[in-house]
Amino acid sequence: MRGIAGREKRYVEVVSRTDVDGRVTPLVIVWEDGRRFPVDRVLDVRQAHSLKTGGTGMRYTVRLGGQSTYLFYEGPRWFVEAKVAEMP
Repeated sequence: MRGIAGREKRYVEVVSRTDVDGRVTPLVIVWEDGRRFPVDRVLDVRQAHSLKTGGTGMRYTVRLGGQSTYLFYEGPRWFVEAKVAEMP
């Protein structure tokens, strides 16, 4: 069984909604292979650094399928801290 060797910055497509006050709410994360992950809930939004992959921007703590994860908006792009598998 292989574990996680680390994390890498992976840019992703995000379907979002912007309200009249300019607040952006991510609704769906689209992975590079086309899989779509609906955002169940946004738990927190703040300016922050990605300590695992580098970069800074608005950090959204989101719940996807019952799991919490970070989604970053590094204008004009979105990224996640993707898991990198250990090599055999």
